Amino acid sequence: MQETRERIIHILKTRGQATVDELSRELGLTSVTVRHHLEILRQEELIASPEPLRRTGPGRPQHVYRLAGQASDLFPKNYDLLAIEVLREMERALSLEEMMAAVERIAERIAEQAGIEGSTSRAARLQVTLQFLSDLGYLPSTEEDDDGRLLLRIANCPYERVARDRAEPCQIDSRVLSKLLGYEPRRVQEIPQGASHCLYVLAPVEG
Repeated sequence: MQETRERIIHILKTRGQATVDELSRELGLTSVTVRHHLEILRQEELIASPEPLRRTGPGRPQHVYRLAGQASDLFPKNYDLLAIEVLREMERALSLEEMMAAVERIAERIAEQAGIEGSTSRAARLQVTLQFLSDLGYLPSTEEDDDGRLLLRIANCPYERVARDRAEPCQIDSRVLSKLLGYEPRRVQEIPQGASHCLYVLAPVEG
């Protein structure tokens, strides 16, 4: 992102809101230039529409600018640490059977989001599964190996850091795939174990 717009984003994140005049003084730029950058950020949906600022005296009406919700993605997040600690606390509080039941329920809720009907053909289920995984950022693809087996390749693990510390993310993935495909695929490679991608052996789509 262009440096001036990065600074505007940082100022609005720190202060919560600012007017054009306030941004002009902080950045050392003319109000015209600041408005130009603000408009670009609005077009990128990083800044919300300006809101009129109440004035107690005469003068030109001013507006305040705030970040849009989408701008939150520009700032560092530490979901991994939170997820790992939540899973550790669950492990302390639950028995193994209860933990696996929780994994199953989580997988069920995730799989339901794909909207696959139970009577859907195996080939159709695979296509929906690929699209669903793609939407979630897994970068999935299928291929055949030298023995003619159908393989599912997952190039990106969205929670790789958590999966390197905890087994539950991979367990949930396997259960989600089982529910989406209608059978349990066999995982033969795992990113958390050092592989460049996760690899599953699938059943023939004609079945």
